[in-house]
Amino acid sequence: MKPRDTLLALLVVLLWGLNFLFIDLGLRDTLPLVFVALRFAAVAFPLIFFVPKPQASWKVIAGIGLTMSAGQFGLLFTAMHLGLPTGLAPVVLQSQMFFTIGLGALFLREYPNRKQLLGTVLGIVGLVVVGFGRVAAISEGTGLASVLLPLLICIAAGFSWGIGNVISRSASGASGLGLVVHSALWVPLPMVGLSLLLDGPAAVGDAFTTLGPETWWGVAFTAVMASLVGYSIWNTLLGKYPTAKVVPYTLLIPAIGMGSAAIVLGQYPNALELMGALILVAGVGVGTLTLRRKRGNAVVPEMEASPSPVPVRGRSHKSKR
Repeated sequence: MKPRDTLLALLVVLLWGLNFLFIDLGLRDTLPLVFVALRFAAVAFPLIFFVPKPQASWKVIAGIGLTMSAGQFGLLFTAMHLGLPTGLAPVVLQSQMFFTIGLGALFLREYPNRKQLLGTVLGIVGLVVVGFGRVAAISEGTGLASVLLPLLICIAAGFSWGIGNVISRSASGASGLGLVVHSALWVPLPMVGLSLLLDGPAAVGDAFTTLGPETWWGVAFTAVMASLVGYSIWNTLLGKYPTAKVVPYTLLIPAIGMGSAAIVLGQYPNALELMGALILVAGVGVGTLTLRRKRGNAVVPEMEASPSPVPVRGRSHKSKR
């Protein structure tokens, strides 16, 4: 990736790492699916009247909205509402990386190279170490079911995010901001409808009529910084580079999420969590830094991946169409 795009990717993961603090804040006085609906309503309006529709089909736009937004955050917010700790949520959610790379290879024929595979393996090891540390920390005196259910729901959120990442590749070259704003239209009504079904009309009505400042602060950060800024950049990067080159940056999110939770909420990581975070950062470095190779006496930068969705395998170029 170009240096400018690398910095943009790092900005996104910083915003998404801090985002979990504001999710925790917003969930303190409202229902999770109502919170998701409010977040994406704030993303869509009033910008929907000013931001042109991106150069992508409505099928792709709806797919992004229903998977990367509604599916991911509906499941994530529910998992946190059910007791998944703020410091653990970004760790478990990074299961999306495995789903994204697997789905990208299956449907887009974008195969990771050896360096990216090594970085992914390190990332998996780091996630496992962090996961064991967090589960051990929170499971003392807690029933297995109350620990397992939120974890499974959060893994499902990662799967939904992975699907959205792959769908975003079909919108290569489209406006990142346009994708975020127009895909957000597909979130509020399904989330409110699902909340009515699961929580009941009385609870939903009470949630909307008793919104406090904590919810509005949560909506403000998650809508503006995490969605409008973060996903606009993210969708643009996915349109320029293969998924296996972009996705590994998200391995930094758990370290940022755990660190901010420790500072603000007093959720201090144990030795296993710290060890896992270091391994995650090492995995990101191995998987994303551009190596340099020698040709004769000259040092030649390794070629960047084509911004086109056409995969590259060895010396041959095969269209996926």
